[in-house]
Formats: sequence, C-alpha cells, structure tokens
Amino acid sequence: MTTPQMLLFGLLGTMIVLMLWGRWRYDLVAFAGLMAAVLMGIVPKEQAFYGFGNPTTVIVALVLIATAGLSRSGAVSRLTRGIATKSRGTSTHIGLFGAVGGLLSGFMNNIAALAMLMPVDIQTARKTGRAPGLTLMPLAFATILGGMLTLIGTPPNLIVSGFRAEVLGQPYRMFDFLPVGGAVAVAGIAFIALIGWRMIPQRDGTEGGADAGGPQRRYFALLVVTEASLKNVRRIADAREEAARASVRIVGVSRRGQELAGKLDEQVLEDGDVLILRADPAALDEFRSTSDLAFPDGRSEPRARKDSEGQHLIECLVPAASDLAGRSVQSFGIMNRHDGVLMGLRRRGVALRQNLPRQVLEPGDMLLMLLPESRTEETMQATGLLRLDGGSLPVQRERHMKSAVGLFVLAVLATAFEVTTMPIALGCVIIAYTLVGVLSVHDVYKHVDWPVIVLLGSMIPLGLALDQTGGSALIAQGLAQLTQGYPAWAALVVLMAATMMLSDVLNNNATTIIAAPVSIRLAEALQVQPDAFLMGVAVAASCAFLTPIGHQNNTLILGPGNYRFGDYWRMGLPLEFIVMAVSVPILLIVWPL
Repeated sequence: MTTPQMLLFGLLGTMIVLMLWGRWRYDLVAFAGLMAAVLMGIVPKEQAFYGFGNPTTVIVALVLIATAGLSRSGAVSRLTRGIATKSRGTSTHIGLFGAVGGLLSGFMNNIAALAMLMPVDIQTARKTGRAPGLTLMPLAFATILGGMLTLIGTPPNLIVSGFRAEVLGQPYRMFDFLPVGGAVAVAGIAFIALIGWRMIPQRDGTEGGADAGGPQRRYFALLVVTEASLKNVRRIADAREEAARASVRIVGVSRRGQELAGKLDEQVLEDGDVLILRADPAALDEFRSTSDLAFPDGRSEPRARKDSEGQHLIECLVPAASDLAGRSVQSFGIMNRHDGVLMGLRRRGVALRQNLPRQVLEPGDMLLMLLPESRTEETMQATGLLRLDGGSLPVQRERHMKSAVGLFVLAVLATAFEVTTMPIALGCVIIAYTLVGVLSVHDVYKHVDWPVIVLLGSMIPLGLALDQTGGSALIAQGLAQLTQGYPAWAALVVLMAATMMLSDVLNNNATTIIAAPVSIRLAEALQVQPDAFLMGVAVAASCAFLTPIGHQNNTLILGPGNYRFGDYWRMGLPLEFIVMAVSVPILLIVWPL
C-alpha cells in the first residue's frame, strides 16, 4: 500500500467515523475532508472544486427545484386526494400509498415524494384511529424503492451514471434503471404491504393521537366559492364531504354579508358565497386547492382574492413590542399597505371566529396571515410580528398545474429520446417555471438542499482520488481474492452486501461515490462487463433500511412515527434480503457479465 493510499484510507475512515458520530454535520465533515486531502496532496488543487461543477451535482440541485415546482402547482395534492380514505384496510392502504409514492419517487426526489404523502398518511391514520407508525415506515421504504425506477429518481443513480460516463464515455439513459429497479420496487412494496408492516412494533402513546404529526393549530378561516368550484360541488352537504377529506370542518356559510340560518346541507351554493371553516393552515390550503375555492380579499364582505403572485400562509405571534399590539389589523391597514389578509386568530389557545379584522390585538395573540411572497419580510418588519418556527406555508398555485406537469413531462421525454441532456432539460423547465409563475426566484434557491450539494461537491473529488491513487483497485483486488474460485456473480453479491452495510450507517450519496469506482475496478479484475456491478451499487446504496440514519426518508419519519433506532431492522432486514434475491438474477439477465 502506497503512502497516498494509506493517507486517503485514513482520511476516509476518519470522515466515516465523524459522520456516524453526528457531532458535526455531514456536509461540514465532507468539505473539511476535501480541504485536508488537498493540503496532503491527495487531491490536486486544480481538481479541488471539480465536484461542484460536476453534472451529477447540478442535476441533483435541479431535480430538487423541479420537484418544488410540481408541489407548488398542486399537482401532487390533486393526485393523492382520492386515496386518503378510512374504509380501506391497512394492507390495502399501504399497497396503494406505496404504489403512488414509488411512482412519484421515480420522477421526483424521493424525499420530496415522502414529504408530500406523509401528511396525507397521518391524516388518514387519525381518521381511522390507526397508529401512524404502522404506515409511515412502509411509506418511507416504498418511496426509497421507487427512486430506483429512473435516472432522476435518486442521487445514487445519477452518481453511478456519472462514473459510467467518465469511464466508458456514455452515461445511463433515463429508463435504463427500470428493469431492475421496477422488479425490486414491485417485490419490495408487495412484501411491505402484505407482511412487512406487521413486523413494526406497536406502542401505546402518541401514535394515534391528534398530535402524532406535530402540533396542529386550528383557526376559523374563510374561503370564497367561485364559478370553478361550483363545477364540482353544488350542495353544502357535498362541500362538507369534500372538506372532511382534507380534515377541514365547515361551520357556516355567509351570503352577501349574512350568515345562512337553518339546515344548511340541502342548500345550494352560489358564486361568491363564503365558507366559514375550522382547519389548520395546511389542510385549509389543500381544501382550497382541490375544490377550486379562493382566499378572501380581506374586505368586510369578502370577495375572491386575485392570485397575482406567489402567496404564503404565515403563522406569527404578536409581541408586546409590536406596532399591532393594542390596534386592529384593519386600523393598521394590513390590506391596503401590505396587500395582506388576516385569515385566522388564536388568543390564549382559543380560535376566535367573529369580526377578525376589527379585533383589538393583544400581546401573545397568534395570527394566520396571507401575504404576497415579495412583501413578507417587509410586512414582518413593519408590524413587528414574530414568525413562528415552521409556520410558513407556500400556497399552492393550482392554476399553473397543467403547465407545470406538461413542462416536466416534456423534459423527461426530451431526455428519454436523447434530444438533450438531463441538466439542460431540467434547467429549461426551471426557467419556464419562473417565467410562468410556478416558482419565484426566491423559491429556486430556497428549495436546493445545500448540505447535500456540498456533500456531493466535496466527496466526488475524493472518490476520483480513490480511483486515481489505486485505492479502488486495491479494494477490488481484495474482493476478487475473497471470492476467488467462485463465479463472478458471487463477487457481485459480496459487493452489493458491503455497499448495503455501508449505506445503512453512512449517507447513501457518499457510499455510492466510494463504491462506484470499486465496482468498475472489480469488473476489470474479473474481466467482465462493469454494468451489472455499477447497477448493483446503485441498487444497494439506495436500499438503506436498517437504521434511521441510512437515508433521509428514514430520518424524516422517526419522530412522527414514534420509532426507536432499533425498530427499522425488523422490516428492513428481510426487505434487504428480498432486494438482493430479486436484483442479482435480473442484473445478470439485463446486464450480462
């Protein structure tokens, strides 16, 4: 072993230990490791920042932004609103949500797919009295499995494609991952839905309670009936059913400034009617989007507010020092000065209903404000209001839904038919999203997961150094010796098993960057085609099911599902065996050695 190899192995080992320790964030550890490698002469200073301009890093950032555009347009909400029902059994629910989540993950970031479906899953659990922990882990695992369907489904696929382009001169195409990834996803989701969820420990406590998904602050709020909404819902009884599906309660209806009395259910809604609702902000926006309702404009007799730009629902607190304390929102001129609307008001834990714009505000009051995105910070500074942590919700812009979905589909088709490359196609989509108003320029930067970008940009030069110093060849030689006398597929199994183990304790992106060059050198040592080994690494790195730290989706459900660290392996271990049993034979058929 040469001195550069020893230094690099020591550095990578130290980085892995620090990432597992968790005292410092993984992106900081990766960047510090890159700087150390440059100072030690392992990575040439000319290549130090090569990873930040690498197409893989750029694609990951662009996928995250495009995903945000699909979410902001309301496309995913519209797709999933019909699958949340309390009449289905647990296995059927998991199978349906798993299929939808897996399909979404094939064409968008799997973390975003889980983040979109998780609130719907939790709401369904509340309605049925079922513990969210029984379905959240299956949903998380299904979105991980679905990411293996396409090139853009998960970063390991992009990383492996990048290594193939550098070594063989040609990256993988959009659907090259589908034969193996599709078979693994189908088998995995079937196991999860039929058997796997039964292995999850059930606990008493908060699982089935109202707070299982975090605090839900409910307000009395108004939405305006429009001509578009009347195409779907005519009677108030129908509106109640639609509202219940979004966990919203209709408590009254106002027409021309007067609240309707008597039995409401049989009455027919009219254009301009105002629904008086009780809901949390997310449910309120979901109901508005799926039912084509409109926010009020803030007048005493509310009319439909025009959606001229991106809007945010913001929960904020009135401190004693606020200029609003002791005044009403109406007298302060929130609507005229800042184009804002007071949507809801809570005082001492109680939601107020009557005459909200004229209520004299007190210190400690909680406000639900609707504000244009461009004027949010200005309004917060002018009023002295304090935004609650996590209390900002971008409003869905459903009028851009068709254009958002159409542009994304065009990008996928352009890439699939090799009209252009994935970075160019996604870049054009994002430019179009900003031009038509799906996303603002602020949204474009906000939805990039910068720690992941720093991790990739830092680890790619280290992965290249592992190959250039002969370190990957050394590891490949060790694996080849370990499986000497056995067929080449045995080496593939060992490589995938080692990659899975590393991915369960280390970030899957970092694992792929380490394992991809090893797979190429191992194929060279065995004198076989490298594609099966590269694809095997992509599958194994994605399938991190044993711990909550192996994949961001596993971490995301840890709290809402009331899980413990040792809960994941119960369903995850047999799932990893199924992944190996299904993927290896298909890899050998689709990508023969």
